[in-house]
Amino acid sequence: MVELIWDGKYDKDGKRVAPLRVSLPFQTVETVNESAQQRQRSLEFMLAGRDPGWRNRLIWGDKKYVLPSLLPEFAGKVDLIYIDPPFATGQDFSFQAQVGDERFTKEASIIEMKAYRDMWGGKSSLSQYLGWFYETAVFLHELLSETGSLYVHLDATVSHYAKTILDSIFDIDKLRNEIIWCYTGPSNTKKWFPRKHDIIFWYAKSENWIFNRDDVRTPYKLGRNIGGKSSLAISSNRSIESRQERMDELVEKGGKIIEDFWTDIGAGSHIPRKELTGYPTQKPEALLERIIRASSNEGDLVLDCFCGSGTTPAVAEKLKRRWIACDLGRFAVHTARKRLLAIENVRPFVVQNLGKYERQHWQRAEFGTAAQLTYRKFILDLYRAQPVAGYTWLHGAKGGRMVHVGAVDSPVAQGDVRSIAIEFQHAIGTG
Repeated sequence: MVELIWDGKYDKDGKRVAPLRVSLPFQTVETVNESAQQRQRSLEFMLAGRDPGWRNRLIWGDKKYVLPSLLPEFAGKVDLIYIDPPFATGQDFSFQAQVGDERFTKEASIIEMKAYRDMWGGKSSLSQYLGWFYETAVFLHELLSETGSLYVHLDATVSHYAKTILDSIFDIDKLRNEIIWCYTGPSNTKKWFPRKHDIIFWYAKSENWIFNRDDVRTPYKLGRNIGGKSSLAISSNRSIESRQERMDELVEKGGKIIEDFWTDIGAGSHIPRKELTGYPTQKPEALLERIIRASSNEGDLVLDCFCGSGTTPAVAEKLKRRWIACDLGRFAVHTARKRLLAIENVRPFVVQNLGKYERQHWQRAEFGTAAQLTYRKFILDLYRAQPVAGYTWLHGAKGGRMVHVGAVDSPVAQGDVRSIAIEFQHAIGTG
């Protein structure tokens, strides 16, 4: 059998490299839309040693750390996972913010930049992507319940590679459907047919999966043959009466079962205006509504670890599912939070991250024992600043200005600024 190989799949001794498993504690940054009464009730429950109740979760962080950190609490408990993982999208993880009358761009964090550069940088970006995707799929398989389903949304660029990886983790017989999502829109291609479809792989964890077929019926339309006559009146296999009975049954149930090619849900400019967030890869709510209705029930837990503009948690909220949504990008979390708050009677949810623990672990993993010095050099290189020696608080220079690199796990404090200023004064004094 042919094996799919990517950089880092085996170590130098030929042993298979397992995904990084580090469980870090989540830090709640904010509890959103919780009333004073709800907050007091939750506090009383915690003080009494009782479960304060479920809170939906919006998490900012790298899935490399977020997914293994979810495992201790949620392994085998997630009912539905939908992911729309990026592939060479050019996303830079910055976002626009409004403060008073001024608008500015919030640049990406260091972890965001480094994670993106590692994933897509260099000539071996496909190989890097496959290793990255494999690690993701392993954790998602462990998080799924025995009746759970995974939907993976891709385009033709990597879908065939991803399917091979998913087959190896789930087994090939766990593929329930390869769904083709077709859409239309303007195209100026001249050397090939316009590319107007995505691929969604649906895998089940076991042979006992959820499929609510009556919840995803579509309106039944009477077809016509080449001669223009109703196809109802012409049948070589059935009588007109039996066809009519079938029609009556379809009408009574609310429509027919949708096939595995979906042509009735628009994308891009066809997304309803009221849904638009300005996020570049946003998916329509109708697409997620079909998936969530088909493969989960009210109260079930839905996970999306590449939530982008927040379509998955928004639809899960409206359909009375519990949800966990994660993303590496600040802009994504900012957009999703705002979108969720626009939902009428949205249930309280928490915004979380892995705080300084993620940054500390990332620094050690990336830069080893001399982490602080190597990290400092990495930051200076990233911002194209020249390193300077002989100082404690001044680490580089760029454009005629001195540069200080703060610690990875804490903000620059007032005392740090004072020390920087004093050292800078001394530096000016010596020319």
